[in-house]
Amino acid sequence: MRNLIRLLVLLLVISHPMDLWAKGSKEKESSKEKAVFAGGCFWCMEPEFENIPGVLRVTSGYTGGNLKNPRYQDVLSGSTGHVESIEVTYDPKRVSYPKLLEVFWENVDPLDPDGQFCDKGAQYRAGIFYYSDDQKVQAEQSLADVVKKLRQPVTAFIRQGSEFYPAEDYHQEYSIKNKERYKLYRDGCGRDARLKKIRMIMNEQP
Repeated sequence: MRNLIRLLVLLLVISHPMDLWAKGSKEKESSKEKAVFAGGCFWCMEPEFENIPGVLRVTSGYTGGNLKNPRYQDVLSGSTGHVESIEVTYDPKRVSYPKLLEVFWENVDPLDPDGQFCDKGAQYRAGIFYYSDDQKVQAEQSLADVVKKLRQPVTAFIRQGSEFYPAEDYHQEYSIKNKERYKLYRDGCGRDARLKKIRMIMNEQP
């Protein structure tokens, strides 16, 4: 009887392999969600999200502009409307969107209207791109919380998401592929010193 059952299962798999694979793929894909954040240089935003349990992938790229398939030099010119950003693919059963928002706010200067740290220009502004009503509501609530803590105008934006374009391969995981250059850039940009100051302000009692 056991051998007969095994044979029937085997015949089912052989006769409908693509159906079973497709079902499994859809179930796996449906368990993923995406969040997009802009925080200045995407080299520096990637590592802050990569080690969070539940984050499956972090991709550097460009979004928010009017040019299809932009390249780095296009975005660098500041004429396309895109901003450097990261796309975070995550499992909502393991990490929540509000948690990702917390990480975002901890790694940007929300008071700079001209860019982030040593990188200036609209392509380096900090902001959140939402892709659902829930994300919009949660992003707006997180912004309100930050404004309350800082007690001054916040210039980081919240905007409806548009198509995300992955950046060139050499930009992906830059902090891992080019450790020394990344460290020199991050230190020279004064990013950590400014973030420390922002966190101190946010933790001060009114």
